[in-house]
Amino acid sequence: MEKILVLNSGSSTLKCQLFTMYDDYCEVIAKGLAERIGLSDSRITITFKDHPPVIRHLPLPDHEVVLKEVLDILQHTVLHDISELSAVGHRLGHGGEFFNRSVIIDEQVMQKINDTMELLPLHGAAFVHGINAITHLLPKISQVAVFDTAFHQTMPKEAYLYSLPSEQYEKHRIRRYGFHGTSHRYVSEMAADILGFNGRFISCHLGNGASVTAIRDGQSVDTSMGFTPAAGIMMGTRCGDIDPYIPLYIMKHQNKTADEVNAMMNKESGLFGASGGFSDVRDLEKRCLQGDSKAITAVDMYVYNIIKYIGAYAAVLDGIDALIFTAGIGENSSFIRKKICDRLGYLGIKLDENANHRRGERAVVSTPDSPVKVLVIPTNEEYIIARDTYDLIANRRRKKSFRVA
Repeated sequence: MEKILVLNSGSSTLKCQLFTMYDDYCEVIAKGLAERIGLSDSRITITFKDHPPVIRHLPLPDHEVVLKEVLDILQHTVLHDISELSAVGHRLGHGGEFFNRSVIIDEQVMQKINDTMELLPLHGAAFVHGINAITHLLPKISQVAVFDTAFHQTMPKEAYLYSLPSEQYEKHRIRRYGFHGTSHRYVSEMAADILGFNGRFISCHLGNGASVTAIRDGQSVDTSMGFTPAAGIMMGTRCGDIDPYIPLYIMKHQNKTADEVNAMMNKESGLFGASGGFSDVRDLEKRCLQGDSKAITAVDMYVYNIIKYIGAYAAVLDGIDALIFTAGIGENSSFIRKKICDRLGYLGIKLDENANHRRGERAVVSTPDSPVKVLVIPTNEEYIIARDTYDLIANRRRKKSFRVA
């Protein structure tokens, strides 16, 4: 048995979960969220399996203060002593081409993580803040990095290379990296468990950020996000794929800076931009039913983007055994799932209308005679991080205990 703390550090938030890990199962004993780090009105909320929730309103100037408070709360609720913690697992946004799996963090690993920071300029520093804070607060504890990009390192060259001059890849490492890999990996494993085999799966991670991944026999072979998370399908506030000249045209003819165009493409576009200010699919569904033409157009664009990628990946995989929906929209919006599946009859998909109304739970929502199964699988990236962390530290202990006579 090991107690593993999982951290997901953002620029102004920090999410955490405390797991008790066993060889054959795990248990979540606490979940926490720190909000408005570095801002006014910051707070920490931690809920427990067998303990009343703890909420603290206090200044949170940085991640180290947050984690000091989190550790204090845990030590006064579900831990007798902080030494009960076996390891800390971190979500890392980018591992570049250095990492195709999770790793125990050491000086060499940190150097490589720092070398990838420029590939994720908006979010990369926040992930490192969490590692540095734990290093300072718990200098002897093992830490593990789990990378969003690692799952996609199995893509072949023809999938990850861009048709730019070759030195852009060879010297500057500009290529498709893909993201949401921990989520796509988890749901593909669960799909294999449900179906009894690893096959040709297309995973649709549909949240505010969204991506589609083609998976063959448990390995990513292509994914919609690219050099950055802005590429691919239309998202909540991100534009997804557009003509690459458009940003240059806007800068030239509308006198906007690169930063202004970047903000437009990441924070003012997607469903939000097309609908006139709505990125929540629940709001858009209501407005569609009321006949709001902009909302209808935005949803039609969104569905079209997704089915276009599904069709492309069905060709890449030479067929499809299962279509997986996950993340906030994928798990909860029967409205969007139906609109997508209604356009995929040519693949043999038959949606079970009654089953499709289930929300936020693992389910097969295709009919029994559907040649392609449609699955709804709630994602659990924290579980993957906890499991990888547990496996790595357990393996290291086994190696240390082995002695040659």
